[in-house]
Amino acid sequence: MNSVTSSWRRRRQAARTRRALDRALARTSSPAMRDELLTMANSSGFTR
Repeated sequence: MNSVTSSWRRRRQAARTRRALDRALARTSSPAMRDELLTMANSSGFTR
């Protein structure tokens, strides 16, 4: 049961992080900041 719970928590955290990233990308007006956010997300494995 513990592995199921930790797996669920990891999936929920990843989903929250993706949503936060999507919001940050929508708010940014600078192409450089958008590139930086995308680079950070891709290196961390938070993209879909």
